[in-house]
Amino acid sequence: MIKLLVTIAVFFAVAIFGISIYLQPNDLAQCNKTPNTVTKCQTVDAIVAVSGGDTEARANWAINLYKNGWSNTIIFSGAAQDKSGPSNAAVMKTLAINAGVPSSSIYIDEYSETTGQNALNTQTIFENHNIKSVILVTSGYHQRRASLEFNKRAHDVAILNSPAPTDKDWSFWWWLTPRGWWLATSEFVKIIIFYVVGIWS
Repeated sequence: MIKLLVTIAVFFAVAIFGISIYLQPNDLAQCNKTPNTVTKCQTVDAIVAVSGGDTEARANWAINLYKNGWSNTIIFSGAAQDKSGPSNAAVMKTLAINAGVPSSSIYIDEYSETTGQNALNTQTIFENHNIKSVILVTSGYHQRRASLEFNKRAHDVAILNSPAPTDKDWSFWWWLTPRGWWLATSEFVKIIIFYVVGIWS
């Protein structure tokens, strides 16, 4: 019985670790706080934050990266959750301006309602401003799927991942809550559909 319990515990721990690593790729994990000349630790043309979930946490991490010199440009993407109010992108822009980011350094996409649309609609901004490399910011549980969508649609644009380190819906202890398991499971389902169907909208 003890051996069985230990085996189950080990399997459970490995599964949690694997899910955590897979869902939230972080290309800047081995980098310093500020960019340098090491591959994948260099400055990029833009930082892209997509809304949804803990939108404020995503915006704040993009702002943090901007202030640490990773890029001179931020792109916020996301439609209004409440159609009677401002878009999520506009709300994120306001957060950035209040944090000291110049309005001239910010571009917004106010029409995207899905991850696929985030990826598609930002392409126009990339093309219009000759953006060839970006750091993509979203919540940890959402990072893998967002990366898949952006890499599918971002022609000739290098995508680096940097999930928000703090998120009200997702933390190191995500597996202790039903909400955490719901997010992880739903993301896996959507990723499977992405591969099988080729789109998720």
